[in-house]
Amino acid sequence: MTAIAEKNSIIGRADLANSETEQDILIQQAKRDRAAFARLYRMHYELVFRYCARRLFNRHAAEDVTSTVFLKVLRKLGSFHGNSQGFRNWLYSIATNAVNDHLRTKARRADAIRTAAQQLGGSIFPGSDHDLQEINLALKQAVLALQPKYQTVITLRFFEKMRLTEIAEVLDQNPATIRSQLSRALKRLRKELRAVGHWGL
Repeated sequence: MTAIAEKNSIIGRADLANSETEQDILIQQAKRDRAAFARLYRMHYELVFRYCARRLFNRHAAEDVTSTVFLKVLRKLGSFHGNSQGFRNWLYSIATNAVNDHLRTKARRADAIRTAAQQLGGSIFPGSDHDLQEINLALKQAVLALQPKYQTVITLRFFEKMRLTEIAEVLDQNPATIRSQLSRALKRLRKELRAVGHWGL
């Protein structure tokens, strides 16, 4: 087998994400090979897009921010040193900053809340019951009313199902700080939900 064929074989198998070792190899190859980066992009696009969509509640905005995330990854990949788990956390970190940048202006945040108010379909929760839709809408608006750092910890903890230690790694903080932020975030979220007639989480 030639060196090129062997490299393509490794990339092809890594694209299937069968093992962390194969993903580690792909990450290293993507630093110098555009084809490998394209495979890495396809492997992780859905994860990043889903996270952005859960923060923004707007498909088009999430697509734009996801594109921004991968442009930053392409530019900074050469400086990344770590394994596949570290790469996943690094993606979340870049996506968090990109979403927060997107929501930094009041106009964009107001637009995100208006979009959430218009989207009674596509519930975060399963089911299509009218009461459930109202709760879902209230939750969307309440989450968007929070400061970006609180939106982040709530989304990572409850929608991305990450442990506190994982969130701490993504945000480059210690778990005790994340635990404290999550507690404050939930307190504020409950307050927002009570304000619109829902007692909260």
